[in-house]
Amino acid sequence: MKDKFLKYIQNLQDQIVAGLEAVDGQAKFREDLWERPEGGGGRTRVIENGKVIEKGGVNISAVHGKLPEAMQKMFNVGEADFFACGLSLVIHPKSPMVPTVHANWRYFEMYDTSTELSTGSRKVINSWFGGGQDLTPYYLFEEDAKHFHQTCKKACDKHNSEFYPKYKKQCDAYFWNAHRHEARGIGGLFFDYCKETDDMKMDDWFNFVSEVGNSFLEAYLPIVEKRKNLPYTEAQKTWQEIRRGRYVEFNLVHDKGTLFGLRTNGRIESILMSLPPHVQWVYDHHPEPNSEEEKLIKVLENPIDWIN
Repeated sequence: MKDKFLKYIQNLQDQIVAGLEAVDGQAKFREDLWERPEGGGGRTRVIENGKVIEKGGVNISAVHGKLPEAMQKMFNVGEADFFACGLSLVIHPKSPMVPTVHANWRYFEMYDTSTELSTGSRKVINSWFGGGQDLTPYYLFEEDAKHFHQTCKKACDKHNSEFYPKYKKQCDAYFWNAHRHEARGIGGLFFDYCKETDDMKMDDWFNFVSEVGNSFLEAYLPIVEKRKNLPYTEAQKTWQEIRRGRYVEFNLVHDKGTLFGLRTNGRIESILMSLPPHVQWVYDHHPEPNSEEEKLIKVLENPIDWIN
């Protein structure tokens, strides 16, 4: 399964990079290949200063080795070896009319260090999939929110009609800036610890996760095409940078992926690739009453059912 999923995300990285370069029309991704001293490595692709994309990254990694002590405590296990691979992306557009987008699809295996099978491999004692995709607008276009969520729902419904409401709810709960009492964005999907059951074998989970991954460009690119040429003011750009500050706060305070990377001696440039290039923190900032900016804040205070 790990080989199958790694091959999938390698191909998906190529597809997403090609789609994003096409919609930008100017900038190209720069590639960095890196190795982790403890085992494994990755392929980081970053785009900057484009016509549409101010900064973005589409990264894959496959790392392995001894499970760090901090992670042993998190998973409530003793000494173990692990393998983890995934694709993680964040796109920060130049225009405040185009939303930031984040997505991640990952697979994890844990091994019994005391057992070696006759094949020479180690016994897998736990494995699971995780991932999702979510949208963070700076100005709210309800039709864009509906399109993004409808695309997520369509991908989920091909596998289980209960997945979309369940994983949409988990997304709203996860991307919650508790110290600000507001959502990071308008959500999407978030799923984790998707393990084998009587109803869902690991191949079934692979098919579901890859379905969601394959839906990403359909969910995001039409929104970019529709909004990338809209005019905007310097004040609207300032608002975008203030809201980006909330994005940074979430990633550094709450995000499990960031914490996992830091605790497993991940490549710091790849981990912090998600941070936008220009951000503002304005003391005690509040938008004007009844403005488009206040409209967004009101929406972020309570999750919305964008399908109905």
